[in-house]
Amino acid sequence: MIKFTLRVPEDLHARLTTQAANDRRSLNSELLHLLEVGLTTVTSETPNRPGGDSASPAPLRGSGHSPRP
Repeated sequence: MIKFTLRVPEDLHARLTTQAANDRRSLNSELLHLLEVGLTTVTSETPNRPGGDSASPAPLRGSGHSPRP
């Protein structure tokens, strides 16, 4: 299992925490579930691309790079 740090806006963290509690899951388990469901949806919606990769990925919020410490 890979361990990494993920920064999310406070409002998104609150939504995820609420959803995890409603689903009786830990925040980590909820995130894994949502990623698996999302990736399954992307794969089924884009069957002609290897791995289900989208031709035009959704834009990321922020500058796209981490600030230097």
